[in-house]
Amino acid sequence: MEYKVRHRTAYRYLQDVSYSCHLAHLTPRETKRQRVLHSNLGVTPRPVRHLRKPDYFGNQVEWFALDQSHTYLEVICESRVSVSSFPMPDPLRSENWEAVRELLEWPFDGEARDAVQYSFDSPLTAFTIDVAAYAGKSFAPKRPLLDSAIDLMKRIYSDFRYDTTVTDASTTIDDIFGMRAGVCQDLAHVGIACMRSMGLPARYVSGYLLTQPPPGQQRLVGADASHAWFSVWAPSLGWIDLDPTNNLLPSEKHVTVAWGRDFSDVSPLGGVITGGGEHVMEVGVDVAPT
Repeated sequence: MEYKVRHRTAYRYLQDVSYSCHLAHLTPRETKRQRVLHSNLGVTPRPVRHLRKPDYFGNQVEWFALDQSHTYLEVICESRVSVSSFPMPDPLRSENWEAVRELLEWPFDGEARDAVQYSFDSPLTAFTIDVAAYAGKSFAPKRPLLDSAIDLMKRIYSDFRYDTTVTDASTTIDDIFGMRAGVCQDLAHVGIACMRSMGLPARYVSGYLLTQPPPGQQRLVGADASHAWFSVWAPSLGWIDLDPTNNLLPSEKHVTVAWGRDFSDVSPLGGVITGGGEHVMEVGVDVAPT
């Protein structure tokens, strides 16, 4: 499948901003099943400096700075991406989860050593409650890792309510478990925290999901949204994505933008401003097959 992706973010400030510096994770990344055919990020007003380079995790990030006074900022990233279908892995082919955990104590190659960093707490996946008690129900002794992770994904889908009104970017794992509700970002963080509570690596993946309107209705430009899921690692299969919001393994309808330890590593747009006061933010996303 080939898609056109348009992600627009606009800020309207109550007072003048004299200087601002921003970091954007909006450019889709190359993967084994995804090719980026074109991507361009436009900024209004025109930045005084604009730089694109990979970050620590290999994501393409754009850094830009504005030094002229402004009360309006608009950032538009337009990309064309080709995503290939691929056979779903057999969950029973993966190693048992205890063997993977033991392997990571003495990682034998670069991929295993890279996976180790995703087994530790990160700012938005730290917890104080007994997350392992919840996760452990999916991790029976000697059960294949991917089979266990898929079972965990299904339970999160069933046990946690999708609700856009109860959380924000700073909501903790403890709070999400208490409410048993959240958005895709929160459900991905729950999956990651559960995997890490068992001593296993998991990473956060940001991206987009092709959505279809109800029968008889037209697709509304800008009506889509950013999406998030998590990914687990098994030596024989590599990194496998799981989407607990929709209870499925991502396919050619998922477009990958970036990955990291949690949302804080791959926030679509962040920065520091001087001035501005209160502001209003508008976000519109459109994912359409070409």
